[in-house]
Amino acid sequence: MKSIFSVVFFLFALSLSAQIKTTFPVSLLLVPEKTNFEKTSTYADVMAFLNEIKQLSPYISLHTIGKSTLGMDIPMAVLANPMISNADQAKASGKPVVYIQANIHAGEVEGKEVAMMLMRDILLGDKMNLLQNQIIIFVPIYNVDGNDKMEKGLRASQENSPLETGTRENGQGLDLNRDGVKMEAPETKGMITNVLNLWDPQLTVDLHTSNGTWHGYSLTWAPGYLSSGESGPYNYLNDVMLPLITKNAKEKYDLNLGPFGDFSTREGWPLKKFYTYNHHPRYIINQIGLRNRMSILSESFAHERFYQRIHSTYHFVYEILNHCNNHSEEIVKINKQAEWSAIEKVKNQAGTLKKGVRFKMVPTDKPLQHFRTYDYEKFLKEDGTTTLLRTGKIVYYDNITYFAAFKDTVSALLPRGYIIPAGLDTIVEILRKQGVKVTTLEKNQRFSGESFFIEKWNKSPRKFEGHYMVSVEGTFNAREMLAKKGDFIVDMAQPLANLIFYLLEPQSDDGLLSWNFFDLILRGSNVPFSPVDYPVFKYF
Repeated sequence: MKSIFSVVFFLFALSLSAQIKTTFPVSLLLVPEKTNFEKTSTYADVMAFLNEIKQLSPYISLHTIGKSTLGMDIPMAVLANPMISNADQAKASGKPVVYIQANIHAGEVEGKEVAMMLMRDILLGDKMNLLQNQIIIFVPIYNVDGNDKMEKGLRASQENSPLETGTRENGQGLDLNRDGVKMEAPETKGMITNVLNLWDPQLTVDLHTSNGTWHGYSLTWAPGYLSSGESGPYNYLNDVMLPLITKNAKEKYDLNLGPFGDFSTREGWPLKKFYTYNHHPRYIINQIGLRNRMSILSESFAHERFYQRIHSTYHFVYEILNHCNNHSEEIVKINKQAEWSAIEKVKNQAGTLKKGVRFKMVPTDKPLQHFRTYDYEKFLKEDGTTTLLRTGKIVYYDNITYFAAFKDTVSALLPRGYIIPAGLDTIVEILRKQGVKVTTLEKNQRFSGESFFIEKWNKSPRKFEGHYMVSVEGTFNAREMLAKKGDFIVDMAQPLANLIFYLLEPQSDDGLLSWNFFDLILRGSNVPFSPVDYPVFKYF
């Protein structure tokens, strides 16, 4: 009885009126609602929920994006009115797809619960209008292997709320949020192949919980960061959509949302600088921008209680879906323009336009104003030194330098295409899995362009995600190349031009060379002891 009262109270808190409009059978109560928000759903709980709600609504179809390392299906729910059962039907409908992904880190669990709550409220409650102008895909439990490895203390920053959570890594011990380029996890391969490439979502939202900084926001957000991609999708998110949603969250729910980042008290107090995370496309949210689509990172505040994190994440995702439903044509138009721009640059500026391949974090043009944070005060220690201790007081600061822009430190000429020698099937395979069109030369053909001469090879002494990351230094040399029958050719006049560029450029800070995909062939050329040509030729 106590659990039922907790559910009613929570749903009351989610409602904007004095009455709860959402009704559903008790069989669809979620684990947090039944346990006073002390526990989170297991894999079996999620699957039971999906199978149950499928029986109760004609507007949902269930799929899998693939199997995990441990052999479990990764469930995907497609919500549409009328029901859509495959990607071809979605395309024929003319409605854009929005993709909501949760539980990529299985210790960050509120996104998983919110995904199911929103499915319940859309299909059986008062939010069916969200399917008027869009199709919504939910993957509520992306890291299925890590989810059920529940223990206490795995997420210390979450104040034991819930009491037990799953692990950050998947069944291979990999961080799935660092796998967007190398695609070594079955989860990543399934998501890119069976969601991004197949369903082509116009917007992707990835739901997380922050790791620790005590800012004063219930949830922080970031658009997929701009590197060598087109600026249109990023600018719309950063300048229009996310500020509007932040405003709505405050006015409608009294929730304080803000841009994502961290600060360090070691830089002194009051704070003057706030830092985001990096721009690398290993993070799928950043890679989406290279695909000419929109993406949003959601980070609920670790130090709030589980039910509070659910509350803020629920309303944030709802406002995103509401905005997309009301502005679907505008979002599609911006994305199409980005795709057109990427292709036109290749056609008209190949060999003359330079684009960044390595970047550094720099301040945005405008500092943050009215920045909300917990305050810190100086305390005298017994040894006579002072330290900063956090108080319970919320304060606001202006003119905070926000490091959330990225300036190129190394750039390279945009080519018309790349020639990959026959035999580098591993490189071609990963490009094709990313959705890149690669063809095979049917006869010898001469190309004019440039090759990169590797003069210095730098390899990290520390392993990261199973790899010793590589960077190279050298020079580009103009020359002609006779490509042979059987070699591979990548014409850059295709939608994923910016992603191809980032993956294949030798000096890229997160490309295939960085992730050791060229180590074997270059070692055969006596690298790093002797200078050698990078095997991929770029033609203009």
